[in-house]
Amino acid sequence: MKFCTDCGSIMINDRERLVCPRCGKRLNIPIVVEKKKNDETDKIVSLIVEKVEGLKVNRLCPSCGHSEAYRMLSASSGEHAGVKQERSIEIYRCSKCAHVWTEN
Repeated sequence: MKFCTDCGSIMINDRERLVCPRCGKRLNIPIVVEKKKNDETDKIVSLIVEKVEGLKVNRLCPSCGHSEAYRMLSASSGEHAGVKQERSIEIYRCSKCAHVWTEN
């Protein structure tokens, strides 16, 4: 799973690259597609090969309990009732199970 660095949306697989459905940003990250044949049905599995971005910190994963995660920052801004508001979001990804969670 990869998040867009411009708007924070989850990037989707476009066969050759990752594309943000919200803002249209494209990332040229190699995508490996494997086709596995099962007795009942054919399954297509796509693996996204990416570099881990972010700083490794001590943070407890809520999914597996591992104590190390990669920390990334995202900022959002908007306007409500004529008042400009900015907010930063901390995104963590477990270095063991790759679970992603956010903290404000």
